[in-house]
Amino acid sequence: MTETDPELLGKAYDSRLMRRLWGVTRPHRRLVLFSMLLFPAVAALELLQPWLTKIAIDRYILTGDWPGLSRIAAAYLACLLVLYGLRVAISYLTQVAGQQVMHDLRAALFAHLQRQGAAFFDRSPVGRLMTRVLSDVEAINELFASGAMAVVGDVLTLGGIVVLMLVLNWELAMVTFALVPVLAAGAAYFRLKARESYRGVRTRLARLNGFLQESLQGMAVIQLVARERREAELFAGLNGDLRRAQFRSTFFDSMLYAGVEGMGSAVVALLLWYGGGQVLTGALTFGGLVAFLEYTGRFFLPIRDLGAKYTVMQAATVSAERVFGLLDAEPGIISPAGGAVAGLPGAAAVEFRNVWFAYEGEDWVLRDCSFMVAGGERVALVGPTGEGKSTIVRLMTRAYDVSRGQVLVGGRDVREWDLGALRRQVGVVPQEVFLFTGTVEDNLRVGAGAAAQNEEIERALRTSRADRVVASLPNGLRQEIRERGHNLSQGQRQLLAIARALLYNPSVLALDEATSSVDPESEALIRAGLEELLRGRTSVVIAHRLSTIQTADRIFVLHRGQVRESGRHAELLAQGGLYSRLYELQFGGIGP
Repeated sequence: MTETDPELLGKAYDSRLMRRLWGVTRPHRRLVLFSMLLFPAVAALELLQPWLTKIAIDRYILTGDWPGLSRIAAAYLACLLVLYGLRVAISYLTQVAGQQVMHDLRAALFAHLQRQGAAFFDRSPVGRLMTRVLSDVEAINELFASGAMAVVGDVLTLGGIVVLMLVLNWELAMVTFALVPVLAAGAAYFRLKARESYRGVRTRLARLNGFLQESLQGMAVIQLVARERREAELFAGLNGDLRRAQFRSTFFDSMLYAGVEGMGSAVVALLLWYGGGQVLTGALTFGGLVAFLEYTGRFFLPIRDLGAKYTVMQAATVSAERVFGLLDAEPGIISPAGGAVAGLPGAAAVEFRNVWFAYEGEDWVLRDCSFMVAGGERVALVGPTGEGKSTIVRLMTRAYDVSRGQVLVGGRDVREWDLGALRRQVGVVPQEVFLFTGTVEDNLRVGAGAAAQNEEIERALRTSRADRVVASLPNGLRQEIRERGHNLSQGQRQLLAIARALLYNPSVLALDEATSSVDPESEALIRAGLEELLRGRTSVVIAHRLSTIQTADRIFVLHRGQVRESGRHAELLAQGGLYSRLYELQFGGIGP
């Protein structure tokens, strides 16, 4: 999904989108319909006020009937009080409806994003996805709170005004209506321009959010390489693009608003001249002229408001295009109906059969790759960077699907597994540990959930040597962890990740070596914790330091997307092949 996908930049008005938005309100349909039922009453009270003014002038003011005028004034006041009460009710109900719809849409978007595969997030910047979930949904909320439903009241008011103006004086009504085609043509032009400009605003906002997300996450690197000036220039460029798009949008909004206002004022001036003549000839009463002028003002007011509301609708439609475009993005990897939840008895824990895989096109990372890991076996994957070690782990958990061949876990093709069950079967401890905002205990329970007993947590902490980490924290298990665990050291995060894996307790564990960027003391603790974690468990370890895998049952050496060598440490050294050369590169023995 990109910013220029045809589905995201569709027609100027899309009835299909409106129907889908209406469908979103289904759980709250009663609330929406009840608020819409109040609009006819509001329209009637709006239309009643000028008519009461006409009666007050013609019957009571010009005749000097004070008691009658007092009754009309009281009726006018009662009309205003009821009208304002109804407006408060409508405002409250529409806001509640909008908030409910916004809540449901955001929940649906987040759930949908959780179902997407790794490939989706590879091509979708996080900042742009955040724009969909936050800003675009907020724009749709405005459609319900101050846009589409209020249009119903405006249309009813307009219809009533047209009828009453024709009843009062059809000649004056024709004078007013004569300028409507000119107004409609101008409004149509500016609405099209507004639609285009809103697309530009939302696109540039998404780009700016994406840039901000990336820059803030990489701020430490930006500062280390003294790139602040360049980043500021890039930000200024994107921010300037957004400002110019906003100005363009504001210009068209202002032109539409000013055009309606100017047209309305011209019509009032014309009516004063023409209607004044009719009053002098007796064809129209003075009260009728005043009422007609009020109706004229109210005639252009809904048109002007319709323009403003159409602007809201345009913004909401553009946002709806993007939101539904995201919701329509089918997950690339889904659980099969009735997927397996357990492996076959006696089958190999993990098996790759002639696997080919590429992230893009035919730029193969794995080429006809085959190997087998028996139950309880500890194997290591070694090889230069880019040879597919991490890719093998991703394919085991079905983060991606193979292009050709099969990946089997427990004797079943991973495409036959229920995804949740597969990822309970195969656990992963990455090199860069991700901790969530929350307490230490909350992070330990990730995957294990509330089912994990306090005794199990304490046992996992002791076994992984992470009990020292918890003891060193001021609030122990209740210590709050900041975003991504940045208030803990790399070693502390790794030890907590090992404890979390012990609680998760998968049958097969894939481990990206966790000791490559920690101090010697932390490394010793992590190694001890890992030894307990791997004891008696099928494991696939991605090795960066060859010294850490010398006790592995087997070592697979990857080269050009295939397993070129396999065996124990001593056997591979004796062969004098790829593994031997890698070992010499790390530990010396290379001379001119």
